[in-house]
Amino acid sequence: MQRLKRSASRLALPIFDETQAVEALAKFVACEERFVPQKRGQALYLRPTMISTEPSFAMEIPNSALLYVIASPVAGLFTTGPKALSLEATSNYVRAWPGGMGALKAGGNYGPCFMPQVDAASRGFQQNLWLSGPRQALAEVGSMNLFVVMADPVTGKDELVTPPLDGTILPGIIRDSVLALARERLKDHLLISEREVTMDEVSRASDQGRLREVFGTGTAAVVLPVRSIGWDGRLVNCGLEEGNETGPLAKKLKDWIESIQYGDLQHEWSYLIPG
Repeated sequence: MQRLKRSASRLALPIFDETQAVEALAKFVACEERFVPQKRGQALYLRPTMISTEPSFAMEIPNSALLYVIASPVAGLFTTGPKALSLEATSNYVRAWPGGMGALKAGGNYGPCFMPQVDAASRGFQQNLWLSGPRQALAEVGSMNLFVVMADPVTGKDELVTPPLDGTILPGIIRDSVLALARERLKDHLLISEREVTMDEVSRASDQGRLREVFGTGTAAVVLPVRSIGWDGRLVNCGLEEGNETGPLAKKLKDWIESIQYGDLQHEWSYLIPG
């Protein structure tokens, strides 16, 4: 709700009370309990949404808005199911730019991404890997945040790295969860970084056998591994062994997050809805 409130503020929509909004959402779920799936891997997907209801065609800041929720039971949202993705590194289309709205949860960030995805699919790729700027820095995977695991060329220590929140990257909830859990439980074994990582760096790590894993994170997928990236006329292997659809870290992080989501593990992130 805090992210929705920040996005609404940037779009000049009226501000709402986030505590009241969460309480209303909880009451909604309690009323519609029959639509909450009981099987593992399924969920009641909730998407709070806000639109202007100003009765005018004028280009002006609205004084009224509607805050509502889109809800639907969901299972897997990707056609590849549990299989790792094949990405196409994309720099001829631009998803976000400095000073723009890439860090906001707004519909305008998603519509323009459909045609690039269709374009990538025509060459056999499931999603776009968005590249940013002349250095071809990694940005996002489709509509997901991105993580890379690779060994340092000098020390050999593994590093979990994700692009920094520079105003072009959406501050995803699962992204934050992965970073928090990794820093809490893996800091003695893994260097955890928010920094720029370029496609050239990832390609060199792959060629040298240092690229361990690549995966995306998002509300629907939670953690989704990547098998390969099409870039500069070649296919970059992302570390998965033949026959494996996920890496050890991606699996561990997904299991941890789902154990919290499904109530197997009591956690401060959990929100219990009164029966």
